[in-house]
Amino acid sequence: MASLLYHDGNRSFQDEFGSRRLADRLEEQLSRSEFTDDDKSYIESSIYFFIATADASGHPDCSFKGGAPGFVRVTGPSELAFPDYDGNGMFKSIGNLAVNPHVGLLFIAMHGKPKRLRINGEARTDRDDALLSDTVGAQMIVRVKVNVIFPNCPRYIPSLTLTEPSVYVPHAGVTPIEPAWKCFDAFKDLVPPRRDRQSD
Repeated sequence: MASLLYHDGNRSFQDEFGSRRLADRLEEQLSRSEFTDDDKSYIESSIYFFIATADASGHPDCSFKGGAPGFVRVTGPSELAFPDYDGNGMFKSIGNLAVNPHVGLLFIAMHGKPKRLRINGEARTDRDDALLSDTVGAQMIVRVKVNVIFPNCPRYIPSLTLTEPSVYVPHAGVTPIEPAWKCFDAFKDLVPPRRDRQSD
């Protein structure tokens, strides 16, 4: 059966270092295409994750996404959704998804009990998604159809302390705080108005 995790580049190093059988066992024992209850609980309690995207030529980009617990939702056995919030207007991740739907997500807990969960799949953006009506601060919703889910060993994650959440995370009934850079002379006359779909 074809591997969802490995290609010829991975295999060449596995063969050189003698780890092909271990890699196969890890894929067999740990990878899956549907979320477990533990996956769902972990994802929906996360306040950040990292997303890797690529443009049509395969040039990569990696971005940090953050929000309040529950900002990422598991919406089906093999699907999750998260909001696109107001950002710097570059649309690096969203722009890449418009030309190349393939994504890699890394959920990582660096405070409390260390944990890592990786998700590969295909993403699409929706400006009329039903979740917009109850997602404060969202411009669009991104839905990811999962191809493979797999945990990673957390051994190299440092032990950090979470002191406080970001003050910029959207909350119902709270006027968003603008980052200082939007008021810099070089940018302030070019910053477009927010597009929170709840207020449209």
